[in-house]
Amino acid sequence: MKTKSTFFCTLFLLIISVTFAQDNDKSQSIISGKVNIKKYHSRDELKKMKKGDLLDLYIERIEVIVNILPNIAFATKPGVTMKNLGIPETKDNKKALEDNIEASTSYFESTIEFQKKILPYSDTIDLIAAILFYESTLKSLHTYDDFKKE
Repeated sequence: MKTKSTFFCTLFLLIISVTFAQDNDKSQSIISGKVNIKKYHSRDELKKMKKGDLLDLYIERIEVIVNILPNIAFATKPGVTMKNLGIPETKDNKKALEDNIEASTSYFESTIEFQKKILPYSDTIDLIAAILFYESTLKSLHTYDDFKKE
């Protein structure tokens, strides 16, 4: 009986270690975090919204822009890894990607903290204009490949 339990415990630990070892080999996506918005809006739709809802839309668009725009030379959609792009997955390159993701996350969190305190003082008209500008910028990502033509 003791031999069986020892065998199953050893087998269980072996399976767990193999599972975790495989997770470490997984390439990390260059673009991580929120990368799309639920809906694009017209000026008339935005004018009918409450300021609190406009603030939420504004922050959502900042999050998408912060996650995508700095990386468009590599990718415009999530799931693209260094391996997909032919970038060697060296320790230094992986560390650089991790540092970039960490810096982006930190920047976004501090920006949102600031926005939540200060943005409510903005004029609704300016908030609507900013949302429309951000949405226009995000829509243009759909045509990004057109700029790659020689």
